[in-house]
Amino acid sequence: LALPVRIQIPAQPLEQYTTEELYARFRFGNADDIKYIADLVRPKLQWRTQRSHSLSVEEHVLIGLRFYASRTFYQVVGDNIGVDKSTVSDVVKAVSIALANKFFLLGNMPNTIGVIDCTHVHIQAPHERDWDIQLVGDAELIITNCVVKWPGSVHDARILRESALYRELQTNQPDGIILGDSAYPLLPWLMTPFLAATTPAQACFNTAHCKTRCAIERLNGVLKRRFACLNYLRVEPQGACNIILACIVLHNIVDYWTCCCYVTLYFYKMFCHITKDALNVMKMTITNF
Repeated sequence: LALPVRIQIPAQPLEQYTTEELYARFRFGNADDIKYIADLVRPKLQWRTQRSHSLSVEEHVLIGLRFYASRTFYQVVGDNIGVDKSTVSDVVKAVSIALANKFFLLGNMPNTIGVIDCTHVHIQAPHERDWDIQLVGDAELIITNCVVKWPGSVHDARILRESALYRELQTNQPDGIILGDSAYPLLPWLMTPFLAATTPAQACFNTAHCKTRCAIERLNGVLKRRFACLNYLRVEPQGACNIILACIVLHNIVDYWTCCCYVTLYFYKMFCHITKDALNVMKMTITNF
């Protein structure tokens, strides 16, 4: 039986790994990106690194990134890196909590304009269940709002209805709209497709809606390919929530620093209360604009 290839973290890992080696192992090819992440979580992790023979903040971050990037066990990560399984578990937990606490700092703005959808993350504990994660993203695939607390059996519309985002946008209508699929209700700030397009104009609207909204589908795919651990988590529910949030923060860091093009979305501002019938009329107006 072949033994796993060890990738012992060097004494100065960010200096000794090449760009390709960093990306292959940690999904960040730029040492400055990893240093930024380390500085981001340093206030939360510094106390853990002040004991003798303790891991540095940078080593904490690299162990966490290695776990997020791989779809494997703590034991395998520990064997590859050269630390004990329990150390990997403790480090992943600490790094995940530190990153999860940074989500609001990195862009969880209430008046988000973009596209919305839910994606499932399967977890092993306690009874082979999954989480239904609500994500709102923009044209650059940045996650601007998320809800990570509901089991997979909960309907997407309820997750939205119970969220702080819903309460905020119901109270303070934004200068634009969010696009969602037919699982969501039609609201002054949430535009959904026609369930059955009966005219060419409605069909054109649905096509345009679909092409724009597919950004969230791409976002979901990129997130899970980038951080393979999100395909199956072998941790308890609270730990899963922290890991998911940590991956979302890291995803935003990657996309924010690597985005090289910007796509502008034009929306219409609503100045008065709009009924559902009026919204349907507005859809047709936008279609023919």
